[in-house]
Amino acid sequence: MKALSGYRTKSLPVGAEIDTCDNSGAKVIKLISVKGHKTVRRRIAAGGVGDIITASVIKGKPDMRHKVVRAVIVRQKKAYKRPDGSRIKFEDNAAAIIKDDKGNPKGTIFKGAVAKEATERWPGISKVARIII
Repeated sequence: MKALSGYRTKSLPVGAEIDTCDNSGAKVIKLISVKGHKTVRRRIAAGGVGDIITASVIKGKPDMRHKVVRAVIVRQKKAYKRPDGSRIKFEDNAAAIIKDDKGNPKGTIFKGAVAKEATERWPGISKVARIII
């Protein structure tokens, strides 16, 4: 896992429902926690592009439902700033289910674009992604 340059606005708090962009069998997941998130007392943890999250599958295939999975956030609606000064935002929030801590995705096809920050941090995701913005 590589560190990200620039400041990413973390816009997905615990409890957020996020669509998945892969063909792993999960359709909608609910964010439970963000890995490595440290905060002040009583502040709700939040994740942004490139973060590993723990989530529960709430919609999808019957064998995937109600399972706790790991995922990487690949798109977010809230605009964030890149090191060159440009700002970027996507039209939806999306995550990709991963099968290990190295970031290798469970699915083989990603629908839609994937943020450049997520692919730089997780090389396994960049191998499967078709469009990188």
